[in-house]
Amino acid sequence: MTNKIINGFATALKGLSITLRHLFSSHGKRNILPASDANYFKRLEGTNTIQYPHQSLPIPEVGRYQLDVEMDDCIVCDLCAKVCPVDCIDIEAIKATEAIGQTSDGTTKRLYAAKFDIDMAKCMYCGLCTIVCPTECIVMTNQYDRSVVGLNELTYKFSDMTPEDATQKRREFEQQQAERQAAKMAAMQKKEGGS
Repeated sequence: MTNKIINGFATALKGLSITLRHLFSSHGKRNILPASDANYFKRLEGTNTIQYPHQSLPIPEVGRYQLDVEMDDCIVCDLCAKVCPVDCIDIEAIKATEAIGQTSDGTTKRLYAAKFDIDMAKCMYCGLCTIVCPTECIVMTNQYDRSVVGLNELTYKFSDMTPEDATQKRREFEQQQAERQAAKMAAMQKKEGGS
């Protein structure tokens, strides 16, 4: 029994000595190298960790991180939401009564975005939404350190349309459709009456 206790203390002391040796062996900052550097995996001296947030690792060009949407370029085509394998993109479109502008690449905008939410808690960072976007309005940024208190804070709302504005735009479209239908019916009645 005492032999086991002595062995336990010896093991703990050995582990603690290794920890203390590494703790006090280096006080310098880590020399940050990109993963493509030939000596990236051969470093044996210096600290093992970076001094975050004062230091940060270089971000790869093809890294997949936080999504961002440039709403001025969005045509609300809904392709990103359809291709998303985890359904983290929620879009609600309202048809406009006329063209409402153009994107930076010259595409005509005909839909309002009543809702454009991305739940980054669900997102698996596959990048499919950025690939299918015809106007390239949804992109992956180089930001990756989003710390929040609640999961609901990870749902980013990109549309700036208020519910009142959305209701008004829906009413305008419905009124335009009713007027077109009435004009079509009047034309058909006139045509039938003239025959």
